[in-house]
Amino acid sequence: MASTVTDRAISAIKQMVVDGTLKPGDRLPTEAELSETIGVSRNSLREAVKALSVIRVLDVRQGDGTYVTALEPEQLLESLAFVLDLHQDSSYVEILEIRRLLEPAAVEQACPHLTDEDFVQLEQTMEDLDDSSSIQELVAADITFHQLINHRCPNDYLSSLLDSLAGSTARARVWRGLTDDSSVERTLAEHRRILDALRARRPDLARTYAAAHVAGVESWLLAQGEPPTE
Repeated sequence: MASTVTDRAISAIKQMVVDGTLKPGDRLPTEAELSETIGVSRNSLREAVKALSVIRVLDVRQGDGTYVTALEPEQLLESLAFVLDLHQDSSYVEILEIRRLLEPAAVEQACPHLTDEDFVQLEQTMEDLDDSSSIQELVAADITFHQLINHRCPNDYLSSLLDSLAGSTARARVWRGLTDDSSVERTLAEHRRILDALRARRPDLARTYAAAHVAGVESWLLAQGEPPTE
C-alpha cells in the first residue's frame, strides 16, 4: 500500500511539472502544503521526492528546500547511464543494437549542422592515431569522434542518450581491439567514410556508414560471446 501511495505522489508531482504548475528552477511548496494538496502523508511525499531526486527531476537542497531541476536531457539520462554501467557485462550486444538503430539517425540529423571547425576537430581525432597508438587511445578517439558528430544532432535527448550508450560499450571495444591487429586501420577507414560523407553533405551516405561502423562491433561481439570480466 505504501508504494502505491508513493507512486500516486510521484505521478502528482510529475503532472505538476508537465502542466506547468511547477517549472524548471521552481521551488516546491512546503512539505505540509504539498502533502495536503496531493492528499498523501508526509512520509509518502518524502519517498516520492527522494525517488524523483534520484532521476534528477528534483534537487533537494538541505536547509533551502526542494527545487525542480533544469530538466536538461543530460541530467535526466544520468540514471540510465548508471543502470547501463550496472548491467553492461550481460548487455553489450543489446546496447550495441540500440546504438546501431539510433546513432545513424543522429548522424543524419547532424550533417547539415556541422561546421568547418567541427570537421577540423574530427580530422584531428584521426590524425592523432597511428600504429603505435594503444587500444585505450583508439577507443577514446572513437568516442570523441562520435560525440563530436552526435552533439550536432538537434535532438538533445538523442545525443545525450548516445553519450550514455557509447560509454557503456567502451570495454567491449577495448576487448575487440586487443584481439584484432587491424583495429586502428579499420576504425580510421570507417571514420573516414563517415567524415567524407558528412563533408559532402550526404546525410544518407553518412547514415549508412555509421550503421555499418556500429554493426561491425556488434557482429564481432555476437561471434565471440561475452567479454572477460577482467
